[in-house]
Parts: sequence; C-alpha cells; structure tokens
Amino acid sequence: MQRRERTRHLIELGGLVQKSGLVELTDDDRATLYGAMLELAGRAQDDDGINAMALWKRRGKRAFDSESEAAQDKPLADAQSDED
Repeated sequence: MQRRERTRHLIELGGLVQKSGLVELTDDDRATLYGAMLELAGRAQDDDGINAMALWKRRGKRAFDSESEAAQDKPLADAQSDED
C-alpha cells in the first residue's frame, strides 16, 4: 500500500472510531480506546469469533444504510422547510 493510500485508510478508520461514539464515551482517552479495540480483537479470535464478527458486520451495515437514507432524506426535508 502506498503512503497516500495508507494515510487515507488510517483517516477513514479514525473516522469510524469517531462515528461509533467511542471517542466521546471514553472522553478521548487513547489508552481506553486502545484497550477496547484489543478486547474486540480478542473476542474476534475466540471460538465464537466468526459469529461475533458476523453480528458486528450486520450492525455496521445497518448503521451505514440508516445514515445513507437519512442523508438522502435531508435535502428533501431542507427543501420543504425552505418553502415555509
């Protein structure tokens, strides 16, 4: 992976951490965030890791879909409020 691609990838991952609400929940404590991620990695490596990752993937997809729908509805709602 080239440097620019890696940088973009890392920024996107940071955005996901922010989007998840973990930054606020941990009061931006890096040790807590890292510990939580290590815990997730440990759970993913357990015997039931495949099921856990499938659950996390479903939840993530639903969240992305919900955000996408909200973003599509927003211009419509904004246009309607401008008419008032």
